[in-house]
Amino acid sequence: MDQLKLLGVALGLACLAGVNLYLTVFVTGLAIHQHWIVLAPAYQSLAILGDPLILWISGTLYVLEFFADKIPWVDSAWDTVHTIIRPIGGALLAIRVLGQTSPSFDVVIGLVAGGASLVTHSAKASTRLVANTSPEPFSNVFLSLAEDAAVIGGLALIHYNPVLALGIFVLLISIILYFAPKIFRAVKVKLWLIWKKLNGPAASETASALPTTLASRYASAFARENLLGETVAWAVPCISKRLRGVPANSSGMLIATNEDPVKLIFVARRGWSGRAQTIQLDGCLAAREPKFLSENLVIAPENGKGSTALFIFERGRGTRVQQIVDFINGRLPTITPAPQPLSAA
Repeated sequence: MDQLKLLGVALGLACLAGVNLYLTVFVTGLAIHQHWIVLAPAYQSLAILGDPLILWISGTLYVLEFFADKIPWVDSAWDTVHTIIRPIGGALLAIRVLGQTSPSFDVVIGLVAGGASLVTHSAKASTRLVANTSPEPFSNVFLSLAEDAAVIGGLALIHYNPVLALGIFVLLISIILYFAPKIFRAVKVKLWLIWKKLNGPAASETASALPTTLASRYASAFARENLLGETVAWAVPCISKRLRGVPANSSGMLIATNEDPVKLIFVARRGWSGRAQTIQLDGCLAAREPKFLSENLVIAPENGKGSTALFIFERGRGTRVQQIVDFINGRLPTITPAPQPLSAA
């Protein structure tokens, strides 16, 4: 049981350091310095955190992070710098908790604790990156305060029940790792959109015909679906944000054919066996949805019932998205209400 408690304290401090290293060190050191907690003999190695010099340094750095965390995009830059600092700090805290051990054991604990810090740090940085695309700044303030509260609450849980804290932190890391592929794709899309916005022209593209060239890497999907006999009306690269049967944030080609006016075809670029997913357009309407970083194409049922497809284009492609909207809405038969019988006078 004592070993589990030590492991709970070590892993808990490492996970919290991945969220906010300076607050973790400052609150722990302040509690030790002010004798709010009494360290058991097994945790005497943490007494160094109560040193006034460490308190001043960690407190000053936390004040800087407190304000940086609440400014959009500044928080993401701060997280980028701390991608190395937080895992190293979490590893050192975990090694300090376990005290004098063998060098090989220190390396193992450092790798495990550093990995745990990196996981929580990545989850925090990814959440901030997604939140920064929203036009309002309040989400950044809310997330920053919620993170600080989570760190303080986590430290309290470690103090009162290290074993329970160990189970919660292991469960939390497992959940983050389970959703890691989705998080990675979302972050990759956001970084791509940011890069395109920073390096693209300020004005929107000029009007031109939609491209009809289909890359050769998508031909296998058409052969598998017996679609080679159809001719391509247009084919545009985009990202599938919401489409049934396709993982979110999958890049690929959105294709219209001349043979069937009431369907589109989306072919994912990689990671989805190269299959073609058909989008039935009967009774649907298309709309353009401009966003801060992207131009979105929304295809939704006209009656509001059923699933909605959402595709993302880079910022500056508004003309292209509007051409697709006009193309879809111009070919689709709309739902007309059934005639009502005339009532007698």
